[in-house]
Amino acid sequence: MSINVSGVQASQADINAVLEKMRTLRAQAQTSMPPMGGVDAAQTGVNRLDQANQTEFGATLKNAIDSVNKLQKTSSATANDFLTGRSDDLVKVMVDSQKSKLGFQALLQARNRVVSAYQDIMNMPI
Repeated sequence: MSINVSGVQASQADINAVLEKMRTLRAQAQTSMPPMGGVDAAQTGVNRLDQANQTEFGATLKNAIDSVNKLQKTSSATANDFLTGRSDDLVKVMVDSQKSKLGFQALLQARNRVVSAYQDIMNMPI
C-alpha cells in the first residue's frame, strides 16, 4: 500500500493559495479605504472597490468551490470503488476522504468569515 502524499500536498497548496489571495484582497481593501472622519459613508463603501478586484475575488471563490466539489466527487468515487470491490486500496479511500473533509472545512470557515464581515458592515451606524 502506498500513500499519495503529493495529492494531499497539492490540495493543501490550493487551500493555502486561496487563503493567501483572501489576505491580499483584505490588505488592499484596508489600504484603499480613506479615513472615516468627514467623508460621506456612501463614498467609502463598495463604490471604492474597483471592478477588477471584485471579479478576481469572485473567480477565486468559484475556483475554491469547484476544487472542493472535485475533491468530494473523487472521495465518493474512490469509496464506491472500494465498496463494490473494484479497488482494495483502503488508504487511498481514507486519504481522499480526509482531503475532501479538510477542503470542505476550509471553505466553510471562509464562508463564515465572509458572512461575519458582511454582518459587521450591515450593523455599522451610518
